Amino acid sequence: MTDIQTLHILNKSPDHPRAARCVEMMSAEDGLLLTGNGVLLLARGNLLPGASKVFALIPDVEARGLGDLSGNVSSVDFAEMVTLSLQAQRVISW
Repeated sequence: MTDIQTLHILNKSPDHPRAARCVEMMSAEDGLLLTGNGVLLLARGNLLPGASKVFALIPDVEARGLGDLSGNVSSVDFAEMVTLSLQAQRVISW
């Protein structure tokens, strides 16, 4: 795992205004962790073309039947989610 300036934790569906705001606020040094309905962003494809630090919580991906992750998305379990939070200088939940 890598050091992250700001870890954005998104649990809102893609149609929620906070989801758009979260993606808009991200910089190249930030990470995005998708949880809850936030993992539905994966179904849209081409999530964040320039982002290299995109993570999705495995139980939420599986619960929504999204299957295998591809591209620049890494799957994480709860322990790895905690590790990401500790590595980030700042954490914002959306």
